[in-house]
Amino acid sequence: MRSVLLSTIAVLPVIAMPAQAQEAPGEADGGTIVITAARTALPANALPLTIDVIDSQSLDQQIAISGSVTDAVANLTPSFSPTRQKLSGAGETLRGRSPLYAINGIPQSTPLRDGSRDGFTIDGFFIDRVELIYGSNALQGIGGTGGIVNQVTVGAPRREGLSGRVLLQGTADNRFNDDGLGGKAAGLLQYKAGAFDATVGATWQKRGAFYDGDNRRIGLNLTQGETQTSQATNFFARLGYEFGGSARLDLIASRFELDGDGKYTAIAGNRATGIPTSSVRGTPPGKPAASRTESVALSLTDSDLWGGNFVSQIFWNRTHDTFGGEIAPIATFQDPAIDPTRQLFDQSENRSRKIGGKLSYERAVPGFEDLTLIAGFDALFDKTSQLLIQTNRVWVPPSEFRSLAPFGQANLKLLDGKLRLAGGLRWENVAIKVDDYRTLASTTYDGKNIATYGGVAVAGGEPKFDDLLLNGGVIIEPWAGIRAYASYAEGFTVPDVGRITRAVSKPNQDIDNYVDIQPIVSNNREIGFEVKRGPLDASVAFFWSSSDKGQLLIANSGGIFDVQRQRVEIHGLEINLGIQMPLPGLKVNLGYADLEGRYDSDSANPDGIVDTDLDGTNISPDRINLAVSYANGPFSALFQNRFFLSRGFEGKANPDPRNNFEGYAIADASVRYDAGRLGAFSLSAENLFDKFYIDYSSDTRLPNDNLAFFAGRGRTFTLSWDYRF
Repeated sequence: MRSVLLSTIAVLPVIAMPAQAQEAPGEADGGTIVITAARTALPANALPLTIDVIDSQSLDQQIAISGSVTDAVANLTPSFSPTRQKLSGAGETLRGRSPLYAINGIPQSTPLRDGSRDGFTIDGFFIDRVELIYGSNALQGIGGTGGIVNQVTVGAPRREGLSGRVLLQGTADNRFNDDGLGGKAAGLLQYKAGAFDATVGATWQKRGAFYDGDNRRIGLNLTQGETQTSQATNFFARLGYEFGGSARLDLIASRFELDGDGKYTAIAGNRATGIPTSSVRGTPPGKPAASRTESVALSLTDSDLWGGNFVSQIFWNRTHDTFGGEIAPIATFQDPAIDPTRQLFDQSENRSRKIGGKLSYERAVPGFEDLTLIAGFDALFDKTSQLLIQTNRVWVPPSEFRSLAPFGQANLKLLDGKLRLAGGLRWENVAIKVDDYRTLASTTYDGKNIATYGGVAVAGGEPKFDDLLLNGGVIIEPWAGIRAYASYAEGFTVPDVGRITRAVSKPNQDIDNYVDIQPIVSNNREIGFEVKRGPLDASVAFFWSSSDKGQLLIANSGGIFDVQRQRVEIHGLEINLGIQMPLPGLKVNLGYADLEGRYDSDSANPDGIVDTDLDGTNISPDRINLAVSYANGPFSALFQNRFFLSRGFEGKANPDPRNNFEGYAIADASVRYDAGRLGAFSLSAENLFDKFYIDYSSDTRLPNDNLAFFAGRGRTFTLSWDYRF
């Protein structure tokens, strides 16, 4: 495949422009919205990709139902995992692999130590739309082996003077328990005066305790963190200036913080009898889990620079994630030299800082306008560490990451657009620097004996990796709105280096030669067909994805998930069907995803043969989505049902049958009335029929852990008032 692509698309490369928050071409006049995450000004039908856009109306509707952008994406995307309804998104996948979350093209992940909180770095109130690109690709650089979830923030104001928005929400569980009540207040002010515009906003949200379908408080994951019983704030600002008729300068800043209340402790459930983990009022030890993200981005764009489109962006991003702690006799935290009774309490904290830049230029070739070429360069620098803050120990040593990536892209239109050839090259050059360090003392249990290890010395190093990443595709669109495509794309990311370095157990290991930190190169082969004509909006895509040294999360004897590097193969089918019914405003949507994933379980002596099913930590269940919506005049309504289908896990590694998944179905509903000058009022209900269920993540992992047996949220009401001026 590589040799064929190199010979046929030598001048066709894969990345274009960084996603920008400004109004995309076509939005103002109702034309085609350009998918900024695809990093090109070409429309979506010119690209050999599966692409979805969640517009502002659908996004607001879904956030009102279930509370976050991540939930909105999961609700609407059949091949996305059901969310854990926790602060941590560990194990939540798109097409069986981790998606890259981005805000205006800025990656939210921490590549050196994945804290899995990249889905909670900005409030959805400030998001105008979400762009989804499915499958492994290198469009936004490091990450995105499962796809890209790009959150585009609110655009510049379109009319002169002052405008804005106010949102008030109240949330309650089915029985209106006092501690289950929550609320949100959000405001946005925008001002435009000629070439200058400014946007400022703030949100405050308090979430109460969550209750399941049996009116039992849902248990807390005190270590990884919760969205329930928490408070969150977000401050957002944007300054813009237009000059020269086609150029624009934007400065965007955001500060998001979510803090747990620390007022509840967990009560173990009982997997054998089906009783889920619960919680009671109390004060857990240590600091409550919390998350803070701060970012600043400056972009300069010119849509008509020497006849082409120029985009540049520099950004700074800092995350500070605190995890809860515990007294665990069998855990890495235990060090007899500090506490020989094995009652040592500790908790960890991730600290990460990123700076980066993106530069690209796109234009049609003069004299040969059917060929569009793009060239650019991306740079990313990250520094991350993980500390144990109660005892001031270093769990993950300070590590530095550097990525430099020149790229190019081409798109050739033939037969008046009925046929297109597209593709590209990206050279990813990565260096990872780790100083000399010593792993923590640890206590392990093999089922019979407890053993204590004093840690091992590890020689640091600065290994370097590079790879030429390819993509290419063919698009056929014989009639407007009917197209087929076939594509091949490679994605590139690094494994969770922090998990790997902290788990080194062999003495005298040298990071320079440690194979486990080699990058993950994944690929995605895809065939798709779409019909978007008249009342019909339908698509079907079949894909194959593989990586020779993939990344799996496998629980160790202490219940902590370690990284294993094995060959992974995934294939799947996705079908989406939307029909505008004869009754004005009535639409029916149906979605289906069938995913199969396997890995080589011979970790000691890998033979390249995938012989065991991926478990629930690493792949989502098959799913059917059904939704009926109505919008006519000031009134709109939605009913949606998600059917998560049963899944068993088999293979050479003998997966625990207790992790098999029986499936469940969850329905939601929403109604909205726009009262004009009085604002819009809406009432939403998550889990409309108040079904009791154990969530997919809890049901398919850690079968011996009764503190991680969580039920899903029961019926929950949200009343909203949305006023715009």
